[in-house]
Amino acid sequence: MDNEALSLIGWSYTAAAAAYALYAAVLWSRGTLWRRSGAARYMLGAAVVSTLWGISGLAFALTGSSGFLWAGFVTDTLRYSAWSAFVLALLRAQGSTAGNPASTLTMIAAALLLIGLVLHAGIALGLHGNIAHAVPLHLLAMIVFSLALLEQLFRNVSADSQWSIKPLIVGLGGAYMFDLLLFSDTVLFKQLDKDAYSIRGLVHASVVPLLALSTIRARDWVSKLRLSQKVVFHSATLTMVGGYLLFMASVGYYVRSFGGEWGRALQIALLFAALLGLAIIVLSGSVRAKLRVLVGKHFFSYRYDYREEWLRFTQTLSIQNSRASMGEQVIRGLADLVESPSGVLWVKDTARPAYVQFSRWNMPSLESEEAADSRLCRFMMDSGWVVNLEELRSFPARYAGLALPEWLMNMPGAWLVVPLMSGTEMTGFVVLGSSRTEMDVNWEVNDLLRTAGRQAASFLTQMQATEALMEVRKFDAFNRMSAFVVHDLKNIVTQLSLLLKNAERHSDKPEFQKDMLMTVRHSVERMRQLMLQLREGATPPGTPIGVDLAQLIERIAKAKAGQGRSVEIRLVDRLMTRGHEERIERVLGHLVQNALDATDSGGRTWIVLERRGGQAKVEVGDNGHGMPAEFIRERLFKPFQTTKQAGMGIGAYESFQYVQELGGKVTVDSEINVGTRISLLLPLFDIGAASDLRQQEVA
Repeated sequence: MDNEALSLIGWSYTAAAAAYALYAAVLWSRGTLWRRSGAARYMLGAAVVSTLWGISGLAFALTGSSGFLWAGFVTDTLRYSAWSAFVLALLRAQGSTAGNPASTLTMIAAALLLIGLVLHAGIALGLHGNIAHAVPLHLLAMIVFSLALLEQLFRNVSADSQWSIKPLIVGLGGAYMFDLLLFSDTVLFKQLDKDAYSIRGLVHASVVPLLALSTIRARDWVSKLRLSQKVVFHSATLTMVGGYLLFMASVGYYVRSFGGEWGRALQIALLFAALLGLAIIVLSGSVRAKLRVLVGKHFFSYRYDYREEWLRFTQTLSIQNSRASMGEQVIRGLADLVESPSGVLWVKDTARPAYVQFSRWNMPSLESEEAADSRLCRFMMDSGWVVNLEELRSFPARYAGLALPEWLMNMPGAWLVVPLMSGTEMTGFVVLGSSRTEMDVNWEVNDLLRTAGRQAASFLTQMQATEALMEVRKFDAFNRMSAFVVHDLKNIVTQLSLLLKNAERHSDKPEFQKDMLMTVRHSVERMRQLMLQLREGATPPGTPIGVDLAQLIERIAKAKAGQGRSVEIRLVDRLMTRGHEERIERVLGHLVQNALDATDSGGRTWIVLERRGGQAKVEVGDNGHGMPAEFIRERLFKPFQTTKQAGMGIGAYESFQYVQELGGKVTVDSEINVGTRISLLLPLFDIGAASDLRQQEVA
């Protein structure tokens, strides 16, 4: 290297040596920390080795001797091993057993350290050549392993400890990523990038403040760490991918070395093939399933991480857009527990005692049905067992002579039959296809599937209950609309009956004939409106418009006068409101008719229209029989509640509901044998006397 590069290396590694020496001094000064915590002692050792690494780089810059460069690589190996030992100490905080992943990772770290020492010993003995070229490849392996350890540490640390551990993860991870790029380039191009190597010391020195920040934040490096199967699975995957890439890189190196003129082209083709193969492997569900089973079998005493599995299963059931999708989610949730790629759901038919196919996932549709009293259904209801079809074929005695239905025997790939039990009833069952990988269906798998089946059954039962409730609500809405229509028909029939009764005495009078035609026309129009309402729903046809309340009140008073009843009206203000004119007239007419029915022939009934603030107030009063306070509070505006012997109790309820829809309010003031006053507060509909355009012209 030239003098300029050596000068930059000197300053860079001087900064690294000084930073790590200062950090080691700080750790040493906090004696209570490293004496109490084994992880802190490993951290102190890693800081000391990193200081020696910085000094080796400085010595190489000052002398240019290849011996000090070799010493830098030796301390590099020791430095990575020391930091790995520190991270492993954190992972072992919960205790190490033969089945604990930390024990296996410790063995891998020890093997990498031993390989590195052997390589450096060979170089010291003068065995150059291929051994020297293997040093960057070995360091690359240590970097990948160190990144895997950091990833596992971050996933295992509890939420309340992440605040103190994040600076450490970011600092070491950033330095490792820089080294990964440096030595990957070295392996590919067989030479060390002097520019990147020159600033390497500065890069590692820049992460020391982050390490110090973690040290300040951490009260105890070994507190609150836990291992999960998900973390081990991801770490194992990352380690395998790193190992695979290292292996392919080494193969590519030798292909380039011995390939002659075609070496570089062959190396590029091999690299592309390696990346393509890696993508296929990573995206393969079978490979993931095999790795997950391997981790559960060899790293943990239990196969499943029950918290993760239950959260995933519940989330799967919660993702639903329709009744059919709910069935598919039940299949997927159960299938994911045993790495099954397919399944069929059978549910109990509400119309007959049989189970029919409800939903399927990656399996063909079947037209067959299973009787509720068949041997298969009775066996699952009585025992609650998960039927393993492979075990049944091999050891039929374990299932007490259970005979399978023909459709199940002919189903390709059928593996497990999981009952969905809700209490003592079986809501349905799921037939799962064969697993992507070989799996031992032991007591743990059976227990998990039975428990998940009960959870799925509760979801299906809730879905069926919700659908039944929706049907009941539809019938309730139809019945309520029918009650409104019948109530209006009753009023029309009453009006026409009164017309016929009076026709016997007044049919020869022209005024009566005119009123009779008007009444019949009005009745026909009302029945036409009722037909439209039945066809289109409970909402009356048309859009709300401005309604002149004074005209409505005068028309109602005139109609009652024609029936021989007097209604006093007092129009303090002539006001308009927004709504359906015919329906508001029906509301006011109902209130007036109730007031007349509650009043003797000599009593008073009145209507008052006036402005009250920003609303129109319509008061309908009488001095009749009145209503008790209990009836007003608990029954007045409830459907099918009335004080009349021939009443239906619909009119007051309909009036109250419509006034509420308009944004109005109903108040009632009544006293027994004194009378009743019902006040309606309706929103005003104001029409300006002049248009905005005319106002602008005048201005």
